[in-house]
Amino acid sequence: MTDDRRRSRPDERIQPARLVAFDVISAVSRDDAYANLLLPGAIAAAGLDRADAALATELCYGTLRMSGYYDRIIAIAAGRPVGQIDETVLDALRLGCHQVIGMRVADHAAVNESVALVRRYGSRSAVGFANGVLRAITRRSPDAWTRAVSEAATSADDREAALTSHPEWVLRAFRRSLAAEGRESELSDLLRADNDAPAVNFAALPGLASRPAEASPNRFSPVGFTGAGGDPDAVVTAAAGRVRVQDEGSQLVALALARARPVVPGETWLDLCAGPGGKTALLAAEALAAGAHLTANELVPARAELVRRAVAPVPLDVPVTVLDGTTVGERHPLAFDRVLVDAPCTGLGALRRRPEARWRKQPRDVAELADLQARLLDSAIAATRPGGLVAYVTCSPHLAETRAVVSAAVRRSRGRVSELDAGAVLRGIAGDGLDLGDDGERLSAQLWPHRHATDAMFIALLAVAE
Repeated sequence: MTDDRRRSRPDERIQPARLVAFDVISAVSRDDAYANLLLPGAIAAAGLDRADAALATELCYGTLRMSGYYDRIIAIAAGRPVGQIDETVLDALRLGCHQVIGMRVADHAAVNESVALVRRYGSRSAVGFANGVLRAITRRSPDAWTRAVSEAATSADDREAALTSHPEWVLRAFRRSLAAEGRESELSDLLRADNDAPAVNFAALPGLASRPAEASPNRFSPVGFTGAGGDPDAVVTAAAGRVRVQDEGSQLVALALARARPVVPGETWLDLCAGPGGKTALLAAEALAAGAHLTANELVPARAELVRRAVAPVPLDVPVTVLDGTTVGERHPLAFDRVLVDAPCTGLGALRRRPEARWRKQPRDVAELADLQARLLDSAIAATRPGGLVAYVTCSPHLAETRAVVSAAVRRSRGRVSELDAGAVLRGIAGDGLDLGDDGERLSAQLWPHRHATDAMFIALLAVAE
């Protein structure tokens, strides 16, 4: 936040946790920043203690998650669409709304400090407006606001989208994906799960680290755990990077490629879209244990550097190339035994962790990404030796990014590629308790936040003919 926007009076004090949360929320709105990348540094720079850091985190993530719902409340209280409200003022109103509606903070504290933010960052004329809107919000109970938003909705889907703070097109995409498994009735559970703060989850790189005695093992990943306690960065540092923060679903899809079949020593593996390197580090540990070789590729140089840092704790030489992944098949045809395609996607499967992502994407983005995903998958297949394996992975359950991409690639291969039973591979790793909603025909596997407490990771395993 630039200093020229600060207009606070010398005697005015705003709680540091609220300042940190507001600065991050504003950066997300103004600069398309990512809260999960910005917030930890902002907390550290402000020197917040553990309690204030937890408060700043809840204020920031809670506001961003529910901003769609809060916008409906603010529009009713203000008597005007939120698009007509200055962006800085709207961010302060959302933050105040979350405290009143989502956190049940005392009305005077939520209102006074949110108005102080408008006085500090906004225009003088906006102070009275913000005060009036927030006081109007406090005059109704949270349940009354739920009824008001419900009554103002224009359709059943609009109502569900508003109350769960999702764009309507995302809601419909989720419904189609669940319906493809015969589980459309789980939609409300999924939407609610997207608004639950996920537990910090860790992976202990196999053969290099182990789960702390006081931690709880993951339900499905044999290398994952939660509840190590303390600062997650401190846990990672204490283990010299051989313990990593990583979603359980991300662990499972990386392990699926490594453990789909026995490894022949000397195999060559490729992580085609490796940045920022979490799955790469897990593959590197698996390759080290099995006597395989791993290469990582990442298009963006800065992200390639993150991959190098991620694999540095693994005593394995992992070359990191900086190439367009869609050209790797042409550059290195038939060069690898196993290839991971962790494809760029909408990220709709990680809305618990990246709450602002739901507002960043539009339906038109799906078609552009699906075209890129198809080209990356074709490149991976071309780079795979006869008898090799390709894992196609996305952190999105959108059918256009998952099943449609895979089925089209299989058709284009004209018999060179066939699908393996990814669900069976995952259950071999996680145990039979992993419910994947099998329909008897589908070979790919989809994980879900509401069912598995993971990100909504999709995986298909493709076998290249001998």
